[in-house]
Amino acid sequence: MPLPLCLLALAVFAMGTSEFMLAGLLPDIASDLGVSVGTAGTLTSAFAVGMIVGAPLVAALARDWPARGSLLAFALVFSAAHAVGAVTTSFVVLSATRVVAAVANAGFLAVALTTAAELVPPGRKGRALAVLLSGTTVATIAGVPGGSLLGTLLGWRATFWAVALVCLPAALGILKGIPARPRLGRTHPAAGPALRVEISQLRSPRLLLVMLLGALVNAATFGSFTFLAPLVTDAAGLARPWIPVVLVLFGAGSFAGVTVAGRLSDRRPGLVVAAGGPLLLVGWPALAVLAEHQVAFLTLVFAQGALSFAVGSTLITRVLYEAAGAPTMAGAYATAALNVGAAVGPLVAAATLDPVGNRGPLWASGLLVLAALLAALPLSRARRPSRAR
Repeated sequence: MPLPLCLLALAVFAMGTSEFMLAGLLPDIASDLGVSVGTAGTLTSAFAVGMIVGAPLVAALARDWPARGSLLAFALVFSAAHAVGAVTTSFVVLSATRVVAAVANAGFLAVALTTAAELVPPGRKGRALAVLLSGTTVATIAGVPGGSLLGTLLGWRATFWAVALVCLPAALGILKGIPARPRLGRTHPAAGPALRVEISQLRSPRLLLVMLLGALVNAATFGSFTFLAPLVTDAAGLARPWIPVVLVLFGAGSFAGVTVAGRLSDRRPGLVVAAGGPLLLVGWPALAVLAEHQVAFLTLVFAQGALSFAVGSTLITRVLYEAAGAPTMAGAYATAALNVGAAVGPLVAAATLDPVGNRGPLWASGLLVLAALLAALPLSRARRPSRAR
C-alpha cells in the first residue's frame, strides 16, 4: 500500500482515539468542570452529531479544493480544537470544541475515503479502505486504553494534548506525501460532475440500501462496544483491570477482521456478507447467553470484533462503489452511514439496560444485525454490480 495511505491512517488513528476516549474520562471531566456525569456524557452526542452533519456538508464545501490542502486543513483544525479543549475551564467551550473536532474529523474522513480510493489501482478500493480503517481499529487497541491510562496518571487534559500532538506528524506527512493537485473549478474540463449531479446519486435505491446496511451493522457494533465495561465486571465476573484488556481484545479482533475483509471486499463482497452476517447474528446472542463463562466471553469478544468490522467495512466499501457517480461526495456518504450507526447504536442499546440489564445491548445488537440481513435480501436477489467501476 502507498505510504500516503498509511499517513492518512495515522490521522484516522488520532481521530478514532478522540472519538472513543471519553468513555474513560467522563468522571474526571465532570468533576473538574463542575457538571454531572450525565451532562458530561453529552460530549459524546455532540461529537456524533458533528460527524453526521459535518460529513456531507464539509465535503460539499470542499469538493473544489485540492485534496492535500483539504486534508491538511482538517487535521490542523482537529488538532487545534483539542488544544483549546485541553486548556478550557468552561464546559460550554469544551462542548463547542467537540463539535468543531467532529466536523473536522468528518470532513477529513470523507475526503480521505475518496483520496484513498484514488491512491490505488482500480478494483482495490476495499484494500485501501481496510488500511484507512485500520487507524480506527488500532485506536481501539492502543489509543483508547492508552488515553485512559494517561488520563488516570496525568489528568484528562493530558489525553486531549496527546491527541492534538499526534495530529501534527500526520499533518506533516499529508503535506509531504499526498500528491498536490491543481484546483479544479466547475468549468475545468477535468472537473467532476456538478454537485447537484452527485447529490442525485442518493436517488439510487442500491446506494441507499447499502448505506442502510452499513449503518445497521455499525449500530450493532457500537451499541455493544459502548457497554462492554459493565459486562466485564458484572456478567463475566472479571476484575476491573480486565476492562482495558477486553477492549483491546475487541480492537484486535476488529483489526483482524478489517484486514481479512480488505482482501475480499473488492471481488467477493457477497461472500463476506453471506458468511460473516449470519455468524455475526448468532454471535451477539451467544455472547449474552455465555457471558458468565469467561473463556467463551473472551473468545466471543474477539470474534465479534472481527466479524463486525469485516462485514461493516465491506458494506462501506460497497458505498464507494455504488456512489461511483459522485466522486467527491462518495466518501461523505460512506462517513455518514458509519456515523449514523455509531450515534444510533448506543441509544438503542442504552434503552435496553433498564428492562433487560447489562446484557440488553447484546440482544439489541443481534436485532440490528437481523434487520440488516433482512434488508439485504433484495440486494442478494438483484443482479450483481460490475466488479470495478
